[in-house]
Amino acid sequence: MSVLGFDTSNYTASAAWTDGVTDKGIRQILSVKNGERGIRQSDGVFQHMKLIPELFEKLSEQIELNKIKAVGVSTRPRTVEGSYMPVFLAGEGYARCVSAALGVPLYRFSHQDGHVMAGIYSCGCFDLLDRDFLSVHLSGGTTEILKSRYEGHNFVHEIIGGTKDISAGQFIDRVGVRMGMDFPAGTMLERLALTADKGEKLPVAANGAYVSFSGVETKASRMEDTASRASLALGVLENVRDTLVCAVNSAIAETGIHNILIAGGVASNSIIRDGFLNKLDGEIYLAEKEYSTDNAVGIAYLAYLADKEA
Repeated sequence: MSVLGFDTSNYTASAAWTDGVTDKGIRQILSVKNGERGIRQSDGVFQHMKLIPELFEKLSEQIELNKIKAVGVSTRPRTVEGSYMPVFLAGEGYARCVSAALGVPLYRFSHQDGHVMAGIYSCGCFDLLDRDFLSVHLSGGTTEILKSRYEGHNFVHEIIGGTKDISAGQFIDRVGVRMGMDFPAGTMLERLALTADKGEKLPVAANGAYVSFSGVETKASRMEDTASRASLALGVLENVRDTLVCAVNSAIAETGIHNILIAGGVASNSIIRDGFLNKLDGEIYLAEKEYSTDNAVGIAYLAYLADKEA
């Protein structure tokens, strides 16, 4: 049995295939105008409408469509009432057409659940599907610490920590864009940071499992004319690392849950990943870098499980 998955997030269009053991995925980051720190939903929908057919055509050359048994798609940011973004309409519409053309079921999931499932799939930690665990979702617009469990082909999440203002990804992107980097700026900021001998010291703002990045972003912006670019870049990433380590350790202490899955694009950063592996008080499951950034593999695997259990 094999299935397809589609994901049309704020920043990436992606299509994927899995048979439950292996996978194939194709993705394309949306283009953002120079100097801008994001993309309008209308522009995102337009780009997805162009990209998804192209990606699916490329993926179709690598798979046997006559063996597809189900299609999965992300239709909303989170699995909560009222969660909505227009960009997901492009993927849902295309997935509906593919599902109807192939005569197979269509399963709908949240983008966040796709990240969590991609992490579980890439780590091979499928035992998490049978127990409560902590999931840390770190992407461009999200910094959340969740108490999670798999139930009814979706994940049920309780927010127990995360950002009180801007996300870690927004902090990183804003600093990078001001330095003249393309959005999203995480990869370029990391590359610059790794050339520094020492990072600038920036204040950590964590209150239990909740964090704040707006104040430290203001502090970093004031240092841009006096600090070296490399040392400031390293300081920003070290600050994100140390702030999140404090918050996640607090969540572990508060819940008594020591199984922690970390997923999302920000979690692909090597400086932040090293901090998680070395400073968190628990059993850490880090999504592989390839599966940390936005992708449709997690959506495809969720559809695989849903159809298998149907």
